[in-house]
Amino acid sequence: MRHYPAGVTIVTLNSENGPVGFTATSFASLSADPPLISFNIAETSSSRDAMLRADSLVVHFLGQHQKHLAQRFSRDAAERFTDRSLWTTLDTGEPILHGTPIWVRATVYQLLPIGDHTLVVGLVTRVHDNTQDAPAVGPLVYYNGVYHRAEIAD
Repeated sequence: MRHYPAGVTIVTLNSENGPVGFTATSFASLSADPPLISFNIAETSSSRDAMLRADSLVVHFLGQHQKHLAQRFSRDAAERFTDRSLWTTLDTGEPILHGTPIWVRATVYQLLPIGDHTLVVGLVTRVHDNTQDAPAVGPLVYYNGVYHRAEIAD
């Protein structure tokens, strides 16, 4: 599956122990009515327990200029939120990362254990689109173990 290109997202949520976040390349749009999204989280993920207890989350779509965020949220969980200049919180408590082209807030709609992962289905409750205020930024893409910049054609 390393040879299938995927967009890069970061999922963030609030937990009883503070903010939690992780890089996810399994994001998908499932339904327009109701607006449902999904992603997977591995049983071995340090964020899994918090994700399974969460009521809501935010999925950030990373731009090609945000490889540093993808790498930060793929490393040790203790380092992910240490730089307070990178994030703030919504009034609902979830952390949001500054400068992502788009983020969506969702409530947890369903959790489905599948193999060695859990499929998380979210019901979208809010969409924040920063692409209108900035020039077109291509997405960050993950392919064959490496992050790539995707160019946008005019």
